[in-house]
Amino acid sequence: MTETRLLLGDEAVALGALHAGLKGVYAYPGTPSTEITEFIQKSEAASAAGIHCTWSTNEKTAMEEALGMSYAGCRSMVCMKHVGMNVAADAFVNAAMTGVNGGLVIVAADDPSMHSSQNEQDSRFYGKFAMIPMLEPSTQQEAYEMTGYAFDLSEKEKLPVLLRLTTRLAHSRAAVSVQPGPDSTVRLPAAKDPSSWVLLPGNARKRNDYLTSVQTHLSDIASFSPFTFITGEKDGADTGIIASGTGWNYVMENGAAETGFPVLKIGQYPLPEQKIKEFAASCDNVLVVEDGQPFIEEQVRAIAGSGTRVLGKLTGNLPRTGELNPDSVGKALGKEPVQFYAKPQNIVPRPPALCQGCGHRDVYIALNKVLASYPDARVFADIGCYTLGALPPFCAIDSCVDMGASITMAKGAADAGLYPAVAVIGDSTFTHSGMTGLLDAVNDRSNITVVISDNLTTAMTGGQDSAGTNKFEAICLALGVEPAHVRVVVPLQKNMAEITAVIREEIDYNGVSVIIPRRECMQTLSRKKNKTK
Repeated sequence: MTETRLLLGDEAVALGALHAGLKGVYAYPGTPSTEITEFIQKSEAASAAGIHCTWSTNEKTAMEEALGMSYAGCRSMVCMKHVGMNVAADAFVNAAMTGVNGGLVIVAADDPSMHSSQNEQDSRFYGKFAMIPMLEPSTQQEAYEMTGYAFDLSEKEKLPVLLRLTTRLAHSRAAVSVQPGPDSTVRLPAAKDPSSWVLLPGNARKRNDYLTSVQTHLSDIASFSPFTFITGEKDGADTGIIASGTGWNYVMENGAAETGFPVLKIGQYPLPEQKIKEFAASCDNVLVVEDGQPFIEEQVRAIAGSGTRVLGKLTGNLPRTGELNPDSVGKALGKEPVQFYAKPQNIVPRPPALCQGCGHRDVYIALNKVLASYPDARVFADIGCYTLGALPPFCAIDSCVDMGASITMAKGAADAGLYPAVAVIGDSTFTHSGMTGLLDAVNDRSNITVVISDNLTTAMTGGQDSAGTNKFEAICLALGVEPAHVRVVVPLQKNMAEITAVIREEIDYNGVSVIIPRRECMQTLSRKKNKTK
């Protein structure tokens, strides 16, 4: 029976997966993808069906776990934000080489305008690089429908399918008509043929030839996809529009179809080359509207040929960076820009800040106090809410590059002779990708001090479970850190004398030392207390 639900784009994907017979979701929390897994974790139906939905340690482990579930014959989904694709890349690309058994859908949530990210990376390039089918919804309704379609497509073509979202779609709500799916998860017989799954060079060459050979077939499938279609009259038009994702919404909001512009909506990749070629041949100009990098635009230039002028981000008709919006698209369509919302006047910017009472604050106060005595000191930090230590009043860190880079950058700086080299990393980030760097430092007996700021949760993305909670001392000892130099402190103002003394002692030690300031996140603690009340 069909029902209507008010859903985030993320929630529409999650519900679409549940209704498609999902057996397991694997993910590491990362904005704007987090709510997909959280929706499934909170679903009573998912719990009753025994659907796996606990957090993975990082995106690579999530990708491999989902691939293992596919091997066993069940439908699996792996979710991450765009920079998580970098972590998962090895397994992701090779999953295209092995192929799949049970349907496997990878959801990559991109973040144009970098609302909570280090870059504007476009995950569609990963899909093209791996030569697998991709889908890109424009609405929450499509997000729901595409997810079920993606599982069917994956099992039919025996390939993983990449589903690309953007922040604007992932974190906005709309009414979605949903149709509950099977009462149980979908299961196929477990895979048996090792010639596909054992990527020895002899097997991999055959799989590579196969994957290359099906590209034309996948492009043809995209041409007849229910998510690829033309609106408006294309014959004799001066300008046509090719639009995808949220860009298609903005084109429609500007009344393009009603004002004579033919519009080719792209919802599936590899690009439907023949359809694009025919569309471009009927227009003198083609405007490509897409959120992210000029992924479609660059390919349309090659497909359309010299007879059609291709406009978009590369020609300055649309902004090259940041999110699109109705105004920027309207301007590209020749409309006068409209300021829908008045710009606030005399408003003082309020940058993000660490919560009052946060343990990270006491860590940075102590670090600044100690490092004032070391003029050459550098602090290499990591991805997490503690990255806000870069801002006033602390101004306490000198670098933040990617997950896990704090320890390895500190090691490299120490190898170059820099002293003292201090790494600050969070508990969840340490287990995500910091442990291997610490092992390198131990093996080289690098002169670094590592601060694992442990607030007992993955705080920045909403308080999800942290994989290493109550295990950090054991992990550090197992990696070879000397027991005398694994120190635990409680970051409170009343303990400041002890904390600063410990930091100074470990900086003065010539070798690898680890300090673990441990105090629960104020936000999760508050939620626990409210729940108890």
